Amino acid sequence: MDAIAWEQMELEELNNKISRQMTSGASSTIARVLLARGAYVPRHSHVNEQVTMILEGCLRFHFDDGTEISVRPGQVLVIPANVPHAAVAIEDTIDIDFFTPRREDWIRKEDSYLRTGEEPPQR
Repeated sequence: MDAIAWEQMELEELNNKISRQMTSGASSTIARVLLARGAYVPRHSHVNEQVTMILEGCLRFHFDDGTEISVRPGQVLVIPANVPHAAVAIEDTIDIDFFTPRREDWIRKEDSYLRTGEEPPQR
């Protein structure tokens, strides 16, 4: 068991506006996600409960029921498992995401929804 700094972890570029660093234990995944202003995370859902904490910037989440939640530095958002959501970076953002169970799709790099560089829909 060793402590590791985020700066020592591989920085994986998912598209031209989103990069991440992550590590997983036996039953959880934690990631630091770097999003440039305007970065879009397309609508998706997963079997994992997600806890999101913003360190810098602002991330606006969109849910199927029409709810929009802007999360800013020092705020935490819990997204239950299997709840569809999308997000847009309103500013350059540093986001910590914690998932349980661990994100097997991310570990296997089967997360094509993050790799498309898709633009957000016009609202």
